This record gives sequence, C-alpha cells and structure tokens, in this order.
Amino acid sequence: MAMSEKTDKALQVLARVSDKDGAGLTPEMELVADLAIDSPKALELLVELEEVLEVEISDEDAARMETVADVLAYAGRLG
Repeated sequence: MAMSEKTDKALQVLARVSDKDGAGLTPEMELVADLAIDSPKALELLVELEEVLEVEISDEDAARMETVADVLAYAGRLG
C-alpha cells in the first residue's frame, strides 16, 4: 500500500514523538498502551501533526485517534 505524502509525514511524527523506529510501527499499535503516548506527548503529537499536515485537528477528531491506523487514516483523508 502506497502512502500519501501526508500519511508519510504523520508516520514520521508518530515515530519521533514515541521515540520508535517508523518502520517498526504497525497499524494496530495503540498510542497509549503500545507507544506510551501520555497526555504531554499526546499534546506534542497533536501540535506536530497540525503543523506538518497544515490543518487544525478538532478535539473530537483527536479523541478518536487511538491507534497508529487512526492517525494515518485521518492524514490519508486530507490527501
């Protein structure tokens, strides 16, 4: 599956914020349980995603992002 530029950028942000290798991230990984994204890191992730994706992410959309797949699906909908 080819990733769009936005999903690729989102994956890079996820890897950086979670201190994980992007190649090791799988869609089913949970942000909290598997990547240890706590509240401060969640805010950092949200801010960085907004910057690289050039969008404002609503609180409702942010709350729905529980897995790597959720983040990538959101980015994928942007183009």
